[in-house]
Amino acid sequence: MAEKRDLISIFAAGLIFASTMSGCGEVGCDPAYDSWCGEQSSSSEVSLSSSGVRPSSSSAQPPSSSSGTAEQSSSSSSSSSSSAPSSNSFSLVGGCPIQSSQNGSVTCGGQKYKTVVIGTQTWFAENLNYGASRSRCYNNDASNCDIYGRLYDWATAMGFESNCNSSICSSQIQSPHRGICPAGWHIPSNEDWDKLYRYIDSTSGTSSPCYSHEAGRHLKATSGWGICGPAGSVDSYLCEDTYGFSALPGGIGDPDGSFAGGVGNYSTGFWWSASESYSESAYCRYLYYTADAAGWCGYDKPFLFSVRCLKD
Repeated sequence: MAEKRDLISIFAAGLIFASTMSGCGEVGCDPAYDSWCGEQSSSSEVSLSSSGVRPSSSSAQPPSSSSGTAEQSSSSSSSSSSSAPSSNSFSLVGGCPIQSSQNGSVTCGGQKYKTVVIGTQTWFAENLNYGASRSRCYNNDASNCDIYGRLYDWATAMGFESNCNSSICSSQIQSPHRGICPAGWHIPSNEDWDKLYRYIDSTSGTSSPCYSHEAGRHLKATSGWGICGPAGSVDSYLCEDTYGFSALPGGIGDPDGSFAGGVGNYSTGFWWSASESYSESAYCRYLYYTADAAGWCGYDKPFLFSVRCLKD
């Protein structure tokens, strides 16, 4: 397994990028500190490691936010461990079996999820809470799944056998790739996440993965992050939920069975993408409670992150 990345180091790397790069029109690396940066192109595959990260103790101060619109629906907090065959020919873990779909919501695996339209994309407005094999609740506490959804290693999220956590499986990745999402939905790729970031930033560009200086405060739920809330609140940092994405920090599951980073207040949320970086790592996205930014990372596939589904 590739070396374990440190949570603080990953976020520190994001802060450096925020202070040196111009946003989603640029690649998230700093040539002053990252040896691979000068070789990076829009199609190359990069994974963060401790050798490419300069720790920092600084923090990002969020500015004010604008308003937005979102689809609305009700949701339930029940979960299910049932499964059904996936529509992907390569998928070995069943996708969340869909029971119903309507404007503003999808019901699969016994749970109703809110959905939200952001630009031309339609996203789950909640983390997936489908009880696929090898998925877990933070601290093995079912109440955390009810609030933050379940945590999945990359292979499980993609619907693959566990050996894809230690080997290249790019030939099995569909476009779009359903994975454990319900039929008609998929695990977002790097390009999908980039499109979301750029819509929020009102920027254009082709470099990928995209680092956003502004998207974090607009994607985070207005509560559930600690000292982070909407404009006009007494909180020190801004969590605006401008578009109804309602991101919550679900923490990290370690392959050794432990958990890291905390869950809920004063913690970090990580979400998988469908894009590999190396044989043992894949791209992910993260949000931190004190930062406006929305970052990207390369992380070992056996670690467990949250999952958001995107409509095909």
